[in-house]
Amino acid sequence: MMPSDFIYLSILTPLIVFLITPLLKNFTVQRDLLGPIGGVISFFSSINITNLVLEGKEVKLTIINISDGLSISFNVYPLGAIFGLVASGLWILASIYSIGYMRGNKELNQTRFFSFYAISIFAALCIAYSGNLLTLFIFYEILTFSTYPLVAHKQDDLSKKSGRLYMGILVGTSVVFLLPAIIIVWVTTGTLDFAKNGILDGQLEEKYIPFLLFLFAFGIGKAALMPFHKWLPAAMVAPTPVSALLHAVAVVKAGVFSILVVIVNVFGIDFLSKTQSTFWLICLACFTLLLSSIIAIYKDDLKARLAYSTISQLSYVVLGAALVSNLAVQGASMHIVMHAVGKITLFFVAGAIYVSAHLSKISELDGQGKSMPLLFFAFFVGSLSIIGVPPMGGSWSKFYLMIGAVESDYFFVIAVLCISTLLNVYYLLEIPARAFFKEKIREVKVENHPLMIIPTLFAAILTVIIFFYIEPIKNLTNLITSN
Repeated sequence: MMPSDFIYLSILTPLIVFLITPLLKNFTVQRDLLGPIGGVISFFSSINITNLVLEGKEVKLTIINISDGLSISFNVYPLGAIFGLVASGLWILASIYSIGYMRGNKELNQTRFFSFYAISIFAALCIAYSGNLLTLFIFYEILTFSTYPLVAHKQDDLSKKSGRLYMGILVGTSVVFLLPAIIIVWVTTGTLDFAKNGILDGQLEEKYIPFLLFLFAFGIGKAALMPFHKWLPAAMVAPTPVSALLHAVAVVKAGVFSILVVIVNVFGIDFLSKTQSTFWLICLACFTLLLSSIIAIYKDDLKARLAYSTISQLSYVVLGAALVSNLAVQGASMHIVMHAVGKITLFFVAGAIYVSAHLSKISELDGQGKSMPLLFFAFFVGSLSIIGVPPMGGSWSKFYLMIGAVESDYFFVIAVLCISTLLNVYYLLEIPARAFFKEKIREVKVENHPLMIIPTLFAAILTVIIFFYIEPIKNLTNLITSN
């Protein structure tokens, strides 16, 4: 197969699943199998794409060539290969889990749910493999619109209100900030194509760089930097598989991935380091990181606490990008993977607890560990990865971020990361501690659903596996920052 064939196979598979799913509305078993099968095919393609990238081969595909420097095209860089692996690989687990959740919770409109879930994965993969800002922008918007029906899935007043907030912030930031930033790059450079060392060096006066960076940072609302973060907790009204999609597989990862791509392949690490234009973004990321962690402590709703945890963890990626050192960017790239696997584990547990025992408040979980030991153990393992405790994968990315901060001479960032880690310990480990070590305050009937428990346990195990098998990810991150 040609390298471009793997791009076709990877991105067209979820699109085909989206188109076929409504036709199987009355054949629920076949309909439900489409997601896992599609995930396997896309993941297989993503692995092959990654291998080609590691071998130094170009993986390119042009759909429409509008003019010189302006096209809808795909060109897989190492960072895109990482995001492609995350989106396609976790789609397998999320699709299996979704079957158990939707059936166990007797959700309505399941066919529509699975259809839009697939098109969201399609958009995420297209973002991952984008070769320029135009392609990224188009599929960034498709991802926003395709996830709206998932956020508003329940169609009650709260869901509709949350959906409007979701769309208002994400579309609003794109139109007001991101689109002008892209236009400025086009007018300044005559191209929107990504380049290994950026395209702005020598094209734009250094005094304008902080302004352009401001437009990109706030235009990519999916990165959930404060004050444009409210859409994320609001979207928690959606079914838990949607929360997993938002937090681990597609939406927020598309946000921080886009910021990383812009910094690495539009501005260029060396150019941004030379201009010293990112200090304000470092401070904003640190502020968002700490404040969202503090807010998380006071949230009794389990999904709301995890939502603010995600806002905090996304800022780790933005922080790593803003430090513009090779090691920090590698750490930020790793954190896309590590946070995705750890956080999908936590959301899987939250959804399984809700469906199995109809509990959603942390204060209701006292003593429930004996009733659901596997779920709370999985939550404990996923939490350790988010915190950054070896031998969990999250320890690698935090380590690289810390030494990246030293490399950039921003020593206060190390203090911020340490404080954040302590806050992580407080608001995450409280949950399994209450479940295992407090007296039970409420008797509940627990109904276990294997299609929810098995993906959850596998995700928890995966947080350990990626600690020991970090080499492929490390090789990709080395390519991101190599000259």
